[in-house]
Amino acid sequence: MTDDDLARACAAAMWAQDLASQRLGMVLEDVAPGRAVLSMTITADMVNGHGSAHGGFIFALADSAFAFACNTVDQRSVGQQAAITYLAPARAGERLTATAIERARPGRSGLYDVTVTGADGTVIAEFRGHSRTVKGRILAD
Repeated sequence: MTDDDLARACAAAMWAQDLASQRLGMVLEDVAPGRAVLSMTITADMVNGHGSAHGGFIFALADSAFAFACNTVDQRSVGQQAAITYLAPARAGERLTATAIERARPGRSGLYDVTVTGADGTVIAEFRGHSRTVKGRILAD
């Protein structure tokens, strides 16, 4: 099995159990070792009192992309810490894309950057996540 095959198999196994991402309407667009791309359309139910996408939904999209990126090598990894900076508003009906990229994975720790963009390429948010490898495998468990 190639590294790309392993990443896709891990993503498929995780996706089958990830009801939160599925119910929010997220789509797993692409996955590769240390990388994942997810998208989601902002619905009217996801808009806050200012008429823009609630930050919690943007965070959830970025967090899901982070989760898939840090679980591509069949070692269970969980989020240890994450932070997000919102740079532009998103509106109802807009399709957002979160692209997560592994920056470093020394030992049991990992560092990932996620860029959330709008359909026109506008950067909506930047997210940085720290992962921690825990006991267990994705495919063998």
